[in-house]
Amino acid sequence: MKFVYILITLAAFATSSSAQWTMTNLNPAGATFSLAYGVEGGQQVGRAGLGGIGRASLWSGTSASWVDLHPLGADGSYAYGVHSGQQVGLADVGGIYHASLWTGTAGSWVDLNPVGSTYSEASGLDGGQQVGYADVAGLRRASLWSGTAGSWVDLHPAGAGNSYAYAVDGGQQVGVAVVNDNFRASLWSNTAASWVDLNPAGTISSQAYGVHDSRQVGYAQVDDEIHASLWSGSAASWMDLNPAGATHSIAYGVHRNQQVGYVTMGGLRHASLWSGTATSRADLHTPLPAEFSSSIARSITTDGINDYIVGSGFNTLTGRDEALLWTRPVPEPATIGILGLGLAFIARRFSTRILRLGVNRRR
Repeated sequence: MKFVYILITLAAFATSSSAQWTMTNLNPAGATFSLAYGVEGGQQVGRAGLGGIGRASLWSGTSASWVDLHPLGADGSYAYGVHSGQQVGLADVGGIYHASLWTGTAGSWVDLNPVGSTYSEASGLDGGQQVGYADVAGLRRASLWSGTAGSWVDLHPAGAGNSYAYAVDGGQQVGVAVVNDNFRASLWSNTAASWVDLNPAGTISSQAYGVHDSRQVGYAQVDDEIHASLWSGSAASWMDLNPAGATHSIAYGVHRNQQVGYVTMGGLRHASLWSGTATSRADLHTPLPAEFSSSIARSITTDGINDYIVGSGFNTLTGRDEALLWTRPVPEPATIGILGLGLAFIARRFSTRILRLGVNRRR
């Protein structure tokens, strides 16, 4: 019986060693609001309201680390994405949005607005590429840059109305194209001609917001409901991530086999994490202090030691949105796997021993 007790104890340890999320409030001192949109490489980006202006913002894990990326003379600015020490977003220059690129300081600002464009916006970056849109000849056109305004590439699909690119990873870009007045989640590979329509069969509309490791996330409209969605390169690969009981859900970010966004339940938004299925959803709202009535997760990454998620929550005590960072140690499936193999081996040996004892007794 002692042997059985040890076996059960080891099994309980293997199944209960799940890592827990901790939350860091990134709202800078004096800010009237803040939002976080992107995370990577120990940096977080978003926007904070200070001095009556919404300012593109950069953090390094704490509210005190806040860096103001707002370009001199701009009327407002946003930072949406971060990768390898670079940040992208937009700056409002004289009432016109200009797609923007930074390298950690306001003074590093690069104007990506291409010649001939009325206005533009950059939303994501990876591997020296930046994506967004530019308004040319009255159409918003999904766009790709490589660090300068002159590098602009038009991703706009033939025959589409407006189009937008929101994220890029490994030479793939995702976003949306308006086709016959319907929003259709879209995937590109560096050219307009490479456009892939991700809109699932039987759905009304869709958009793709994030991409990583050949997986894409966003939403699809199913009847009258918006459902968080996951793809792997084609419309037919669509996975519905909307959990039972949710009236609305969207996935904004993806890293490997983890997806983040929010679900609406009971009229409130809860930041959420999925692992590829609707039933895998974990509620990221749970570790937040009680004063947060709602929350959204926007982006996820890992450094191999910790997982990081950014987003925002509404604080009922301060009456404002506040940028949030969730952190947890990376789960160790390899360790659990080895333990599982060990348990299986022990169980086999134990079962064999019982069998032999039974045979001996029958003899």
